[in-house]
Amino acid sequence: MVSRFAAPPWRLSILTILALLSLLAWDQSTLDLLLARWAGGSEGFALRENWLLTLVMHDGLRRLSWLLVVGLCAGVWWPFGPLLRLDFSARLKLAVTTLAAALAVSLVKGISPTSCPWDLAGFGGAAHYVPHWRFIADGGPGHCFPAGHASSGFAFVGGYFSFRAVDPRTARLWLGAALASGFLLGLGQQLRGAHFMSHTLWSGLICWLVAMWIDHIWPGGLEELA
Repeated sequence: MVSRFAAPPWRLSILTILALLSLLAWDQSTLDLLLARWAGGSEGFALRENWLLTLVMHDGLRRLSWLLVVGLCAGVWWPFGPLLRLDFSARLKLAVTTLAAALAVSLVKGISPTSCPWDLAGFGGAAHYVPHWRFIADGGPGHCFPAGHASSGFAFVGGYFSFRAVDPRTARLWLGAALASGFLLGLGQQLRGAHFMSHTLWSGLICWLVAMWIDHIWPGGLEELA
């Protein structure tokens, strides 16, 4: 039974629809380019090779993210910390959701013809700017939409659905940490010229939609697998 302190499904659906509409409005604006021009110019992005953004926020935090994923997978059978509050089914759902969210972003990224800001002619590259929703080649290498690195944080949003029935406070904290880390990682990549802000926002929404969908279809009666 879902706790009376957890957000009801209809409220989550409304918030999700509002987030989608807001993101579609963002796509129709010029905010992506405005923010990119704040970080870079015709000679490229000054922070592209910055040690903090590359070695720490890109390489280091990505490795930490995958270490956490390994911990979640191991925690399905050997729970620790907050995972002790979840039953086997909820722990398994958390691990599956995290992997599925990261995979979904990776799959979309793999077929996307959209190139990164640093590949565009306006920032020292050769490609021309084409909105990602048009899904046509822009003359660059492509495979830059949505933000894969930001999904290293956003992929964990599924913890909200695993915890909300038993510990709403932990669910909210988990969700806040996943969203904050995803935005932080996305911002770091934007400063380097690796992504537009919309790439980060879509990464977050894809991870959230995957988590909602898995929560909706997740079967009961999985305790016998433990």
